[in-house]
Order: sequence, then structure tokens, then C-alpha cells
Amino acid sequence: MTPRLAASALLPLLALLALASLLAALAAGSVALSPAELFAALGGEPGLARDVVLELRLPRALTAFAVGGLLALAGALMQVLLGNPLADPYVLGVSGGAAVGALLALLLGVAGISVTAGAFFGALASIVLVFGLAHSRGERSPTRLLLTGVVMAAGWGAGINLLLTLAPDAPLRGMLFWLMGDLSQAGFPGAGLAVLAVGVAATLPFARDLNLLARGELQAGALGVSVGRLRLHLYLVASLLTAAAVTLGGSIGFVGLIIPHLLRLLAGSDHRMLLPASVLAGGALLTAADTLARTALAPQQLPVGVLTALLGVPVFLYLLTRSGR
Repeated sequence: MTPRLAASALLPLLALLALASLLAALAAGSVALSPAELFAALGGEPGLARDVVLELRLPRALTAFAVGGLLALAGALMQVLLGNPLADPYVLGVSGGAAVGALLALLLGVAGISVTAGAFFGALASIVLVFGLAHSRGERSPTRLLLTGVVMAAGWGAGINLLLTLAPDAPLRGMLFWLMGDLSQAGFPGAGLAVLAVGVAATLPFARDLNLLARGELQAGALGVSVGRLRLHLYLVASLLTAAAVTLGGSIGFVGLIIPHLLRLLAGSDHRMLLPASVLAGGALLTAADTLARTALAPQQLPVGVLTALLGVPVFLYLLTRSGR
């Protein structure tokens, strides 16, 4: 048995971990900053350090935290929604659907909120298709859900390749880099943090209902949960979270898979703990991964999605074998 941590201990530890990852992201780079220089820059002391921290590193670090939190929260919701502990936006094709919607908007020459809207509807279409096809005969099998998601992800991947083939040469490299996960163009992080706050506020009040739904639809319905309404709510919120994450950082995989699942192993499945813990741990993980992506081979930057995949693939395989046992 894996020892369980109490929520009263886990959440403060994750908050400290998130803070540490943000401070490391602000200090690390081509111009390394000492702790004294970093806090002086954060305090507004004029100079090069202030400009580097406040104008370049802080927006990117906060965007990375927001994207990681969005993906982890979406993964936690999808694992309850689909009754599958190995579900996440990437594995189930939801990130692919959002990427196709965003790329279509870009190819049509629109920008801004239209790209986010395209990503949202692509994510929503993907999650509805996965859930609908996997339950077309009333069956409820985690294997069926997982295989349906994998097939959907492959289909969206083909759509992405088609759109890249049709794209003009000029933006092609940027689109490819973005699809692999790219935070180098991160601007003001307010939108991502706002969507993350809305997602937490829209789901945390339903933590008890999520706990009941995780035990089964019949039991949840017998205890007064409006299962159909709750599922629709989860569809919309998970799609919005995924769309915002894809719009901000491209297609970044495995964060939504490994974070909620590992937290369940550490501290149990109470969503009153799991939802905020997923946000903190997902944000810390992606912030640390992005810091490594921009410093490992500096001045060349790696796509952050490559690093999350290098971490996520072995963890995913381990979880599959563990589930099989």
C-alpha cells in the first residue's frame, strides 16, 4: 500500500513547490540572477535585472503555471467524466481537437478570441465524440474509452498534418513549434490565470458530487446527484480548460495524465483536495519543465512538450502495467 498524505500537509507542500518553481524560473536563464538580485528586481529596483524579470521571465513563468494547472485540472475532470484513471486531454485526443480548431482559425486569417473559440469547439467536439462512441452500446469499459481516445487522437493528428500541408511556408515553422508545445511567445498571463481561476471556482463546489460520480452513476443518482447535468457541466469546463491551455502553449501532453493520477496514489481521491492539488502540482511541473526547456541548450530553446513527453511516456507505461497487475 502506498502511504497517503493528509490534504492539510499536501496542499501547503505543493504551494511551496509551486512558489519554488516560479522563483527558479525567474532566476535561471542566460543572465543568471542571485536571490538578492531577483528580489530587488521583483521589488522594482531599476536596472537590467528588473527588465529581464518583469518583462520576459515573469509573464512566461506565470503562463507556464497557468497552462500546467489548466491541463492537470482538465485531466482530473476527464478521469471522473470518463471513469478512466488514465484519461487526459492529450491521450484522449481532446488536445488534438483543440489544436485542429485553433489551426483552422489561424488558416482562415483570424486571431485573438476566434482562435480560442476554435480551440474550444474542437476540444468540445472531441470529448463528445470520445464519450459518445465509447458508450454507443451502453457499455462502460475503461479499455473501450482509452482505445476510442487513442483512435480519436490519431484522427486529429491526421487532420493537423493536413492543415500543416495546406499552410503557407512562412508561418509553418512557428506552427510546428507551437504544436510541440511552445511558451516562447507568452505575453500577458492574465487570461490564462483568469480561466484557471474560473475553472477552479466552477468545479470545486461540485467536489462532493464528483466523489459520488467516481463511485458510479447509479450510486451518485441514488444519492441525489443530477448526473446528466453534472456531466454536461464537466464537458463544458474541461473543454474550456483544454482550449485555453492549447491556445496559450500548444499541444502539451501527459501533464493531465500523470499529475491527477499520482496525486490519487499519494493522498486519495477526495476531489476537495485533488482539484486544487492538481492545479498546484501541474503548474509547478510545467513551470519547471519550461525552465529546463529554455536553459538546457541555451541559447537554443526546446519545445516544452518534448520534455513533458519524455517524462510522461515512461510514467504512462508504468501506470498501465501497474493497472494490469
